[in-house]
Amino acid sequence: MRPRIKWTERKFEFTFPTGLYPEMMERLRGVPPRLEDHLKNLPVEILRMRHDGRWSMQENAGHLVDLERLTQRRIEEYVAGVSVLHAADMSNRQTYEANYNDVNAAEILKAFRDLRTATIKRLDELDDELFGRTALHPRLNVPMRLVDLLFFTAEHDDYHLTRIAELSTLLAKPS
Repeated sequence: MRPRIKWTERKFEFTFPTGLYPEMMERLRGVPPRLEDHLKNLPVEILRMRHDGRWSMQENAGHLVDLERLTQRRIEEYVAGVSVLHAADMSNRQTYEANYNDVNAAEILKAFRDLRTATIKRLDELDDELFGRTALHPRLNVPMRLVDLLFFTAEHDDYHLTRIAELSTLLAKPS
């Protein structure tokens, strides 16, 4: 596998114009079919297999379900005009406690698709000006506009999709 920068070690610069929010929304809209494509046609034992003590493909997908709820909460915080966004649980306790390897992959995919569809629907309802509203991101300790949150979320999605693709290549290749 190629070396990757850990999610928690990544730095972000939010210097692009607020007007890019439609493209950020499109990135978010495209994740459910990409995730489904990664998991289709793989046997359950491969989907649930851990490698190097890290999450399985299903657990990575389930983590996206958990984080989508945080994204939805943060969107509502922008709407409410809070100054500091809700902090993520960096221990990922929710993902561990969900035992996603004991859940049917189709259920995880449906849950993610439903949540992401609701996220996009909510974003579609917002006024353009709201995408420039700023709140402090608690872990990064930087001001983040709503458009930046969408970029950050899309990057997080891609981080886990890339891990799933790596696992698929590693675990599902013919011997």
